[in-house]
Formats: sequence, structure tokens, C-alpha cells
Amino acid sequence: ACYDCGKCTASCPLSRVGGGYSPRRHVVSAHLGEEQDILENGSLFRCLTCSQCDQRCPAEVEYTALIQSLREIGHKEDIEPQCPHGGALHSVMRMMARGGMQQDRLAWLDGELKTEPAQGDTFFWTGCTMYYDAFFTEFKLATLDGTRAALRLMNTCGVEPVVSPEERCCGHDLLWNGDRDSFELLARHNVGLVAKSGAKTLVTPCAECLRTWKIDYQPYYEDDPPRIIHISQFLEENLPALDFKANGGTKVTFQDPCRLGRHLGIYDPPRRILEALPGVDLREMRHSGNAATCCAGGTWSHCDRFAKEIQVRRLKEARETGAEVLATACPKCQVHFQCAMKDPNRGEELEIEMRDVAELAAAALEP
Repeated sequence: ACYDCGKCTASCPLSRVGGGYSPRRHVVSAHLGEEQDILENGSLFRCLTCSQCDQRCPAEVEYTALIQSLREIGHKEDIEPQCPHGGALHSVMRMMARGGMQQDRLAWLDGELKTEPAQGDTFFWTGCTMYYDAFFTEFKLATLDGTRAALRLMNTCGVEPVVSPEERCCGHDLLWNGDRDSFELLARHNVGLVAKSGAKTLVTPCAECLRTWKIDYQPYYEDDPPRIIHISQFLEENLPALDFKANGGTKVTFQDPCRLGRHLGIYDPPRRILEALPGVDLREMRHSGNAATCCAGGTWSHCDRFAKEIQVRRLKEARETGAEVLATACPKCQVHFQCAMKDPNRGEELEIEMRDVAELAAAALEP
């Protein structure tokens, strides 16, 4: 179906910063049976899988799906990405996939947060924020604050969800780096865990977990899947139960996660929550909604100076709005932007406070 028009390459964030990346070239090579060249020339794992090209392709070529398939072929041929941070996070995910390890998964819960351990109508899928905060201590991350805030808001709405110590990584990053076998082990465990809880609804604060549960887990459900929603969708549905109070004027801009936006088409709920907070002045970046630039690090598969340049430009765009806070709806965005802000040569021109949408909403419950 490819027209060879080049709109995919013109849309690619890597191409726009001079990274020399070309989706069109990959499509042409795949047509010509040159998959091996793609696998061996080092370009396969540079794709951000942000789906800008999918959205703008006039022939509706699913380039992101092509990349996912090619990476699975590459994994079977022992072609692995040069993972940032020595591949440590992928190793932890594979340990979880194999099982037999005891996680201290619930140490972040405090006495005020109310949960059920095994059975309930609603399951709160926490994701891996407890691992991110422990792993990236040099960034002084606090992605768990967003997880706690989301749970506190659910409690405020009268929901005491299941939070399980047996939860494991959803496998998103392993799948997107070609390791389908490990992903399937995680998928079967997690789907079985939630089914055993009897939950009819699953809520998660992570955009990548949401995409994984809604799309990639579909083949693994033996019965009807639960209703799967992002925390911003849950909050939008329960706005009447949330008594937000004025907490001073705050200028806020919002980062659309690729998985929440272009992959799932969810753009409005986070904005409606922010707009419902007294005193919040929501300011859109020049590229927002389906045109939003991604955080350039979604699958822990590649990190180079071009990915950093994408992050730098995005942070500058956020600051140009005059916002004091960059709100996010996925913990990965916080990790990658915090990393960019640690640049000793450019940090001051990039620094901006980052908080999860749920954090801002929870803070607005206090006078």
C-alpha cells in the first residue's frame, strides 16, 4: 500500500532533528525482501514507536506494527538493542517473567490508603513506578507520588481497589523489543491474576500499561476482559464526587503520552481533570493532542544525542507556554524528561516542575 511519498519520514521526530532515520526506507526494504539489512544496519531499534507516521500515512500503512514484527524476527536471531542503562530494566522484567522471586511490591502503601489484597470489583494496576524511583535515584524521581495520588483519589470516590503483591511488569518494553516469549509469560500471569480477583474494572495510571492491557493482552483473555481505563478516565467519570478546592493560581501545560494519545485516542480526559482544578490555567504547547512530540524513550531500546535533542526541544516548548508545571499521564515521560533536565550544560534553560495529573488533582482536594 505504500505510495513512496515520504510523509512518514517527514513526520518522524528523529528525522526532523537530523537523526537520518527513514521509515520509508524500511518499508521499501521490507518490500524488496531486504529485512536482513534492516536487522543488521543498527537502525531497527532507533524507532520511537510514537506512531506519528501511522497517523499521517495516506495509505494507512501500519509502520509501527512493521517495526514490532521486525524486532521479533531480530530477537529470534539474537539481535538485541543496545539498551540504555546496561539493559538492567529489561533484566528485571525477564526475572519477573520467569517468576520464583518475591517482590516487596506494596512497601509504598501507607496506612491511610485503603485497598483490598485479593478480591474486589476494581483492580488498581500500579505499573513499575516503584522500580523507576529506586533505579533512577540520581534523578530524584518521585513517580510513586502519582501512584499514591491516584489511589487516594479512588478512595475519595469510595473505591477501595485490589492492589496485589503478585502484580508483575505488564511486559510492554519486552514486547516492543522483540522478546515475545517473555512477554507472553507476563501476560498469562497478569491476566490470570486479575481474573482471579473477580474485578470487573481495571484502572491504571500508566499509559503504557493501559495500551498493553487494552490491545496486546487481547489474545490471552479466556473470558470477557475487565473494563480497562486510565486513571484520568476514572476521575472524569467521578468528578461529582471530588470536591476540589482553590489552591492558588498555577500555570500548567500537558504532555500527551504516545500510548495514551496516538495509540489509544485518549486526549480529553486528562485535560478535563486539569480544567476542573480551581486556579489551574491550562496552556497548550504548540504541538499538542495528536500532534504532540513524544518523550523519545518509550521502550528503553535506544538513547542517543538525537533522542536527547527531541527531549530538549519538547521541554523548551513547554517552557515557552509560560507554564510552571508540566503535567504528565505516564511515568515514563517523567523519567526521560528528568534525564534531559540533568544536562549540566543546558539544565537551567530546560528545568520545569513535573507532576502527574493525579498528583495535581489530589493536591486540589486540600484547601
